[in-house]
Amino acid sequence: MLFNTLDFAVFLPIVFLIYWSLNSGSLKFQNLFVVLASYVFYGWWDWRFLTLIFFSNIVDYILGIALSREHNQLKKKILLWPFVILMSRHS
Repeated sequence: MLFNTLDFAVFLPIVFLIYWSLNSGSLKFQNLFVVLASYVFYGWWDWRFLTLIFFSNIVDYILGIALSREHNQLKKKILLWPFVILMSRHS
């Protein structure tokens, strides 16, 4: 799905309305919905690349938890740099 297609023109308002209808619930449901909508958007173009975005989401999540638990700035940088190098090789 490309940004300048009719598919996207239909997809975006639907996602937007569902996202804001989940506003009365938990922020976790909104975040989960955005992730799932992102998978649909990304997979619409080529489903074979879904493993790439899934891998990136898992690594981001684990790294975010590790960074939030670490208080030493040097150790945070040491945790972050391997991820930056790994993700720059995949793009």
